[in-house]
Amino acid sequence: MHVLEATLYDLSRLFLIPVMVLILSSLAYAIIALGGFAAESVQRMRGRRGGRLTAHRLRTGCAIDDLELVVLRRLEWLRIVSRAAPMLGLVATMIPMGPALLALGTNNSRAVGENLVVAFSSVILALLAASIAFFIYTIRRRWLLEELRAIETGAA
Repeated sequence: MHVLEATLYDLSRLFLIPVMVLILSSLAYAIIALGGFAAESVQRMRGRRGGRLTAHRLRTGCAIDDLELVVLRRLEWLRIVSRAAPMLGLVATMIPMGPALLALGTNNSRAVGENLVVAFSSVILALLAASIAFFIYTIRRRWLLEELRAIETGAA
């Protein structure tokens, strides 16, 4: 049984670095998306609507159903980041908790602190990425659906 436990522990430790890289990538994506969202917001406040769906329809001559797929594709990564980042944060929190608890049992407060810093920093960054992505996703979805509706009714 000890071999199985050691194998599970070693295997879980292998995932810490990839999960942290995914969290940092999610945060970078969310910040870049926030910049694009801010620029789009400024344009909308100045009275210029995005019109990307209208431009796509004029360029390709596609049907409304195809435009719905364009909307889904445009929002896809925001939705993925908003849903996956919290799970990645949980994984990045739980992996270092094992070594932290082991260090606590041996009164190694330095190792406890180092592992807890990794655990809590990861979850904070993951939740921040998810929050930004969800905020952008929610508002951009409304904007795109409004534009799609305008195209359907012939107002665009």
